[in-house]
Amino acid sequence: MTLVSVVIPAYNAAKTLRLCLASALAQTHRPLEVIVVDDASTDGTAETAAEYPCVVVRQPYNQGVSAARNSGAARASGEILFFLDSDVALAPDAVAAAVRLLAADPGCGCVYGVYDREPLIDDGPVEVYRTLHLHHALSRGAGPTATAVFALAALPRTVFEEVGPFDVTLRAAEDDEYSERLLAGHRIRLSGAITGRHDEADRLLPLLAEQFRRARLLRRSARNRLRKDALVVNRVSGILAAALTLATLPLGPFAPLLPAFFLLAFAFADPPLARFVWRERGPAFLVYFVAVHFLVHTALLAGAAAGMLPRKAGDS
Repeated sequence: MTLVSVVIPAYNAAKTLRLCLASALAQTHRPLEVIVVDDASTDGTAETAAEYPCVVVRQPYNQGVSAARNSGAARASGEILFFLDSDVALAPDAVAAAVRLLAADPGCGCVYGVYDREPLIDDGPVEVYRTLHLHHALSRGAGPTATAVFALAALPRTVFEEVGPFDVTLRAAEDDEYSERLLAGHRIRLSGAITGRHDEADRLLPLLAEQFRRARLLRRSARNRLRKDALVVNRVSGILAAALTLATLPLGPFAPLLPAFFLLAFAFADPPLARFVWRERGPAFLVYFVAVHFLVHTALLAGAAAGMLPRKAGDS
């Protein structure tokens, strides 16, 4: 049987690590080893990991998720590396599904999965918004894709050694950069057979700040995200409608129907997503969903605009 190494980078992950580790250790696939890389946490993450039958690797100082994944891969013994974020709890058959999919397609260099429609820990409507949005985006993108997400992803060790380690200079957009290198010689597949519950941002301001920061790095991920078969999280029509709404807001006193028209266009920019949210949570939550979705788009647009400004020396 194929030995799989589950590599879990963890930084201040005390809230979710027990759920993550319990799910990793309960996988139906055997043999399996679990490696937690504590990225110099300050909340007892390493001590929590030590309570479980897993290997704990301690980083001497906080270096980011790319360096943590590389450290875990260097310690791993498995023929397949399964990268799992510390805020994700896998379905029991997730690793077995990944092994099966890789064996069925030798040209596939990476398979990854879909977040469940239910959050790992339900902390309120903001988290439900984010969970539903990402579940729908990932489910819709299932199949061959140009973009890998390494929150729950597997690749053969030989592929990892060929492609090389994650770029340790990146603390965001590292998935997109690694995807570009993977595509040079391998295929990437997104599969609904690999699932896990994800703990998302549960407060509005941190969520918006996170989206702003990620959008600032658009220049680092644009090459991958602009591929025709890349993972689509937000539709171009919605982004354009949000931008036009914001651009026409100053005209409100003179032409109030104009921003209202574009805001309505934004609300209807992704009918399948709207229908999905309606079915899952009903019409009242859909109204809330659209409002938060617009704010997220506003943060993304602001971040993208900030990212296009001239960079200062030392900026990543």
